[in-house]
Amino acid sequence: MAHSEDHIALAAEYALGTLDADERTQVETMMAVDTEFAAIVQAWEYRLGALNQMVGSIEPRPVVWENIKAAIGQSAGQQVPLVLPKAPPAEPVVEPVTAEPAAQPAAASPVTVDTANDNFNIIQLTGRVRRLRSIATVATALAAALVGMLAVQVYRPEALPEALRPKPRIQTVEVRVPAPSPVPSAQYVALLQGSPGAPAFILTVDAATKNFTVRKVGADAERGKSFELWLISDRLPQPRSLGVIGGSDFTARPVLAGFDAGTINTATYAVTVEPAGGSPTGQPTSAPVYTGKLIETVPAR
Repeated sequence: MAHSEDHIALAAEYALGTLDADERTQVETMMAVDTEFAAIVQAWEYRLGALNQMVGSIEPRPVVWENIKAAIGQSAGQQVPLVLPKAPPAEPVVEPVTAEPAAQPAAASPVTVDTANDNFNIIQLTGRVRRLRSIATVATALAAALVGMLAVQVYRPEALPEALRPKPRIQTVEVRVPAPSPVPSAQYVALLQGSPGAPAFILTVDAATKNFTVRKVGADAERGKSFELWLISDRLPQPRSLGVIGGSDFTARPVLAGFDAGTINTATYAVTVEPAGGSPTGQPTSAPVYTGKLIETVPAR
C-alpha cells in the first residue's frame, strides 16, 4: 500500500526515538500488521544507525542529572489541563418574514453553530503541523549528518567505519618521454682520383654505422666492364672487395661493419676495372685506376 508523508515521518520519529509511549505503541501495531510500513521503519533505523556510528557517546556531568530530577520533581504536582480553543460566539440568524395585514410577526429565534467539528479540525491541523515540523527536523538532521560524513570522508576517512570508507582510486597516467635526439657521429670522406686528374668518385663513411656511400663524379665504365671498390690495409693480408660500383650516381653499402675503426680510418680505398659483375677471383685483376684515403670532415660529439 502507498504510505503518506505522515507515515514516513512517523517511521522516522520512531527510529529517532522522539515519540511518546502511545505513539510508539501505535507504530509497533502498524508494523505488526503492515510489512511495508515495517520495512520503512527498518530503512530509517539503518540510515540513522549508520550515522549514529559516527558520533561517540558522551557521558553527561552529574549536575545535569540532578537538574533534570529537580525539574521533574517541581512539575510532578502540576497538572496542566488541556484547553481547547474557544469558538467565537455564534451570531443569531434571523430569517426575514414578509409582513401581511392579517398575520402577526413571528418571533426570531437564534441559531447556535455547533463547534465540535471545528475543534476536531483544529486538533487535526495541530497534529499535521507537528508532523510537518518533525519532517523538517529529520530532513535538517539528515542534511547536516551527510555534510559531516562528506567532510570526514575527505579529511579523516580513517575515522569512519570500514563499510563507509571511500574506496581508493587508482589512476594510471601514461607519461611519454621524448626520445633523445641522436648524437651526430663523425663523418669521413675520401676523394678517389687518378694521378694526375680530377676526382672520379667521392667515398663517404659514417663512423657510427660504418655504412659508406660512393658517388660517381666523372668516371664511366667501358662496355662490358665494371668498376669495383677495394679496401687495402697493411693490417690485412690482401685487398678486400667492397663490391661493384653501380651504374647510378650513388651506391650505398654496409659491408664496412666487419672491420674495426682503426682499419677503416687508415686504409687506402682503390677502384679497379673488372669484368662485368666484378672480379671472378675475389682479387683485383688489374691495377687500381683511382685511389684515395679518408679524411675527417665532421667530428664526433
